[in-house]
Amino acid sequence: MLYVQFLEHHIIQGELMSKPNVFVTRIIPGPGLELIQEAAQMQVWQEELPPPYEVLVEEVQGLDGLLCLLTDRIDRDLILLAGDSLKVISQMAVGYDNIDVEAATELGIPVGHTPGVLTDATADFTWALLMSAARRVVEADKFTREGRWVTWGPTLLMGADVAGATLGIVGLGRIGQAVAKRAKGFDMHVLYNDLQRTLDLEDELGVEFVEFDELLRQSDFITIHTWLSEDTHHLFSTEQFTLMKKSTI
Repeated sequence: MLYVQFLEHHIIQGELMSKPNVFVTRIIPGPGLELIQEAAQMQVWQEELPPPYEVLVEEVQGLDGLLCLLTDRIDRDLILLAGDSLKVISQMAVGYDNIDVEAATELGIPVGHTPGVLTDATADFTWALLMSAARRVVEADKFTREGRWVTWGPTLLMGADVAGATLGIVGLGRIGQAVAKRAKGFDMHVLYNDLQRTLDLEDELGVEFVEFDELLRQSDFITIHTWLSEDTHHLFSTEQFTLMKKSTI
């Protein structure tokens, strides 16, 4: 963890005469807190909801280190308010859109995050959602709990076949690739669209590059794995849904 390594380095170099002061914005899993506690004087926000911005303003003054989450707004004003004492910002998340990295860079404050740790978990959850939607699992659970189930029927809650279907992946980054690997086990025809075509991945994963509109027309299932930007904002709207099959999930 960048956070602990950075603080320990400064302690060894004698730049911090006593244990540095650290604020953790949520209760994170125990092993992470234990690492920080060994290297720092730690204060942890104990509430279930994230600390309000006003609390961050109060806590950041005089801090040596800040460990935050995506739910915290770490903007330029907050970073400047921390002053010269703030040595490092670290985040337990893959993304860091909530942190003004430019402001931190100007002040020489390193910003850490945890890239890649949720790739498989997110791909697994994608498949959990895909299978649940295809086989109407949540709908059937509610149907049964409401006492509406009487007996099996040949068309009752009939779902969509996954095996052999066409899966369209929008964004073939780390998570999109992990989803494609899982599709192999279902003998799916996998299409993808991305900003650029990657021939090596096509051979490795057995996926086919198509234009975005063609992906929409052909796919039985569509899964989206792009980041939010000006180019992807409202990527799916009325026009795109109109191009899909009526049965597309």
